[in-house]
Amino acid sequence: MTGSADLTGPSDPSDPSDPSDPTVPAVRVVLADDQPLVRAGLRVLMADTPGLEVVGEAGTGAEAVRLARDVRPDVVVMDIRMPGMDGIEATRLITAEMESTRVLVLTTFDDDDYVYGALRAGASGFLVKDMALEAILGAIQVVAAGDGLIAPSVTRRLIEEFAARPDPAPRARRAIDGITDRECEVLTLIGRGFSNAEIAAELVITVATVKAHVARLFTKLDSRDRVQLVIIAYEVGLVSPPR
Repeated sequence: MTGSADLTGPSDPSDPSDPSDPTVPAVRVVLADDQPLVRAGLRVLMADTPGLEVVGEAGTGAEAVRLARDVRPDVVVMDIRMPGMDGIEATRLITAEMESTRVLVLTTFDDDDYVYGALRAGASGFLVKDMALEAILGAIQVVAAGDGLIAPSVTRRLIEEFAARPDPAPRARRAIDGITDRECEVLTLIGRGFSNAEIAAELVITVATVKAHVARLFTKLDSRDRVQLVIIAYEVGLVSPPR
């Protein structure tokens, strides 16, 4: 893959464990949405999906934060527009306090201009409610496994946000001062949408070496997943949005 970044899915997914295997712990999910019917629909679907378990529901952002603190879920499926505290602030609090809990934003895209804000707040994925239900359920598994995922229809707005920024963010630029030249090369290719295997081929190194570089980038840049690394690569100007 070459050219602009493809932010539509995990860049290097590993073979997932069989969700029907009883020895594999279920992904524990909290549903946060102010529409009871949405929560009920997702709960019913997850009850019939091996490997997923709903451990709580919240109707506001504040409730989602309190519930996440109490039950420490693997994934919070988060709406953005909710009474009181919105989903972006709730995401920021959850990801700041609970390193092992990931947030998957699920919202109505036509009504939301918060894609970038949600990802910067620490969300590992951003999906829209008109996606196929099977895709949403699969996305929960993807995010729980540590990958990032963004709906294809959201990619355009995310790229437009970067295109509107004339200069790299100074704070982000300072953040990469501590990475090596090789790590900078890897970060650039991640921003362009390369998988680990494609990075290895491009740089003529092993996949294991790429994984080691990616792990160090996570640590040095305080990033939870590859989506966050892509954002940094755009912010500091390593990758330019297509025009």
